[in-house]
Amino acid sequence: MNNFLDLFLSYLIVEKGLSDNTRSAYSRDLTRYLDFLEKEGRQTPAEVCSLDVASFIGVLKNRGIGARSRARCLSAIRMFHKFLMVENHADSNPASIIEAPHTQNKLPHFLTGPEVDALLASCSGKNADDVRDLAMLELLYATGLRVSELVNLKLREVNLDSGYLMTVGKGNKERLVPIGESACRQVTRYLQDVRTVLDPLNRNPHLFLSRLRDAMSRQAFWNIIKKRALTAGIRKNISPHTLRHSFATHLLENGADLRSVQIMLGHADLATTQIYTHVTMERLKRLHQQIHPRG
Repeated sequence: MNNFLDLFLSYLIVEKGLSDNTRSAYSRDLTRYLDFLEKEGRQTPAEVCSLDVASFIGVLKNRGIGARSRARCLSAIRMFHKFLMVENHADSNPASIIEAPHTQNKLPHFLTGPEVDALLASCSGKNADDVRDLAMLELLYATGLRVSELVNLKLREVNLDSGYLMTVGKGNKERLVPIGESACRQVTRYLQDVRTVLDPLNRNPHLFLSRLRDAMSRQAFWNIIKKRALTAGIRKNISPHTLRHSFATHLLENGADLRSVQIMLGHADLATTQIYTHVTMERLKRLHQQIHPRG
């Protein structure tokens, strides 16, 4: 069965164009699933039945795995067995009739306007790290990029004169995103004062570089934003995705239409973007309760 897993993971990259992060998540989920099947004595796809799939999802629940993670795992299992059918390694998909665990959409955490200002102000120094970090945070808040999209940005993908960038999101889909004057200004400052020193010949194609002159990693930027939030006195559990949520929430609060926000975020489905309308409505309800005489 593990041989089929290798074929499936290659298929995800070549045919589906899924990101390395998604592929890694599928690999982890399916490895656990195949280990379970092996213990149950299932050696070929034809031996696997719907009860096996349901039992595995039940095992995950007993281990304390959350509904969202179980639903993601079931999705991977369904896709895996569908692949086996398409490749003529199986006649049916035993996961197709298994109902996904009920998941409750959590409202995304975001920063208020003053909190964003405080976060950016934490990079007000003039040393190289301050200039670079401010440019990254400004760009992230201005565009709503995913952290992987931010750290993978290439120099040639950013047009500061026109005020837009090109990024490659999930499913290898390209999209144009406007940047904004403040972010353009800080990125220009970073390019002139910091990046030219780190890489004067532009040999590294990436926009943002570490002190070691390598491309900035996701984990390194995660640590940066945690450190900057602490300096800013923000006690919320903040991550790079918090600025993406803040970007979308603040756009909608200031009159942007949902379709435009969907395009800028790179969501394939408008329903994914609609979660932010719930955020703004919840905020309005709290405001009403606080201020209205009969709230």
